[in-house]
Amino acid sequence: MTSTPLHTAMILAAGLGSRMHPLTDDYPKPMIKVRGKALIDWVLDDLAINDVTTAIVNVHYKAPLLIKHLAKRNAPNIIISDETELLLDTGGAVLAALPLVEDDLLLVTNSDALWGCGLGPAISTLLARWDNDMDSLILLAPMRRAYGFDGVGDFFIEDNDTPVRRGKKSTAPYVYAGMQIIHRRLFKNAPEGAFSFNALWDKAYQEGRLKAVLHDDDWYHVGTPDSVEQTGRAFKYKVSYT
Repeated sequence: MTSTPLHTAMILAAGLGSRMHPLTDDYPKPMIKVRGKALIDWVLDDLAINDVTTAIVNVHYKAPLLIKHLAKRNAPNIIISDETELLLDTGGAVLAALPLVEDDLLLVTNSDALWGCGLGPAISTLLARWDNDMDSLILLAPMRRAYGFDGVGDFFIEDNDTPVRRGKKSTAPYVYAGMQIIHRRLFKNAPEGAFSFNALWDKAYQEGRLKAVLHDDDWYHVGTPDSVEQTGRAFKYKVSYT
């Protein structure tokens, strides 16, 4: 367990939002509103009230609109990681942003997911389990509490908190909930350019340095126009950062 607070987070916000058309015809996906607030502002507000002082946000699709939107915020301090020339996928995006990170630990979160009780308890769950023998600690949500997610599950969890991929099995009980704590050594010998976190996770798994923690809370994946409305009706959490 670590007693070191997380000061920095990276929000993955550069995706094309293809499944969100026509809502993303005019705006990038992180600016789509649920209950009157942009998805990325739900995340940023929660980070701010949980003592995350710096948020790195990568941008690509309709980047000027998102940058202008983020410039209106007072907290957390926002640093833009510009991917307008080349979309780097999840792993490549974080690797490119690492020079902007002062600490060894980094919280990485998607911008298209909401938690029933907000991000605060999810962050606490990760911090309570983190140990320095890990390179990545991924947060999993139970499928029975995953709303707006149309997949069949991603992982099983072994007794030693090791996530095991679904593989050829038809279903798995847990879905990756788009949040993890990583140590910068996860990127040792990582490839350049665009690549997925999956490659890094597979390597960390082989070395016994990939772990998972289950957070039993309602999790809303906002990935389609229908899920925006459905989440707006079901999502009851309220937070405000001033």
